[in-house]
Amino acid sequence: MKYLTIAVPCFNSEQYMERCLDSLVRGGENVEILVINDGSTDRTKEIAERYASQFPGIVTVVNKANGGHGSGVNTGLALATGMYFKVVDSDDWLEETAYRTLLEKIAQWCETGFGPDLLVCDYTYNHLDKKTKKTIHYRNVFPVGKVCTWDQIGAFHPSQYLVMHALVYRTDILHRSKIVLPEHTFYVDNLFAYCPLPYVETIYYMNIDLYQYYLGREDQSVNEKVLIARIEQQIRVTKMVAESVDLNAVKRKYPKLANYMCRNISIMMAISSIHLLLRGDEGARARHLELWADIKRSNPGLYYRLRFTKLSGFTNLPGKIGKLATVGGYRLARKIYQFQ
Repeated sequence: MKYLTIAVPCFNSEQYMERCLDSLVRGGENVEILVINDGSTDRTKEIAERYASQFPGIVTVVNKANGGHGSGVNTGLALATGMYFKVVDSDDWLEETAYRTLLEKIAQWCETGFGPDLLVCDYTYNHLDKKTKKTIHYRNVFPVGKVCTWDQIGAFHPSQYLVMHALVYRTDILHRSKIVLPEHTFYVDNLFAYCPLPYVETIYYMNIDLYQYYLGREDQSVNEKVLIARIEQQIRVTKMVAESVDLNAVKRKYPKLANYMCRNISIMMAISSIHLLLRGDEGARARHLELWADIKRSNPGLYYRLRFTKLSGFTNLPGKIGKLATVGGYRLARKIYQFQ
């Protein structure tokens, strides 16, 4: 068995995928790298197959019809043979020292037959064009270098939530969760980072800056203009997240996890609401009201929890003053946390 399977969904990635793959192949023979070529029309296939030829037994290329990022993750998970599974986007990379530390720890678990259900590592936003970076850590949330449960976690800061970049799941946990991401849909990483969590019983946090997240492409999904243009997809995924897990059942078993998961939905509602406000037309304002009405209709208990939380509730303030306060708060947060 491989220690770690890394799925790399690629679509027209010729400009940056070599940086990604160069970082991943340093893991050596105990890593399985699945490059999922999602119907690319540029040199992605050619580059991927060159790496497969140069690193046989490590890099495997899967060529498939275009289905979007979620389809690439689904394909990688279906083929994974590693004890653990991670997704690395083709424009991102892993820091070498942290990567080796991660693999050394997984090797120890493979030898003993035990391994925690979820590994959490730090990640960095890299604004390469601005030559700035911002690392998100979880030292206040999880004990460092110790296996813990959801009952032992601390409080998340406003800038902290469990994004896909920070997570390495045991592969069997993902299979047990039956996670299948929708095709031809953006922002599905939110589902990947959320839906399997109730199946996780043990967590191990490594205070290492592993995942290097690149920011700066004009067509990037987190770019503000792109997000506004794709707001319906963000709303769709937000609703899917809100409806995917029975938080009351989670609360009975893991109260702190249920609180975090509600907070995660709150963040997603805030993102959807803010970008509708930023769009600013009458249709967007009506869609904002409709979004909240849909949540109230489908899950009144969740609606009232979200309505009166600091995050999503702050985006539902009435009138022009409320809109200015919401947008102003978002601009300030973006400047401080450098997430775009």
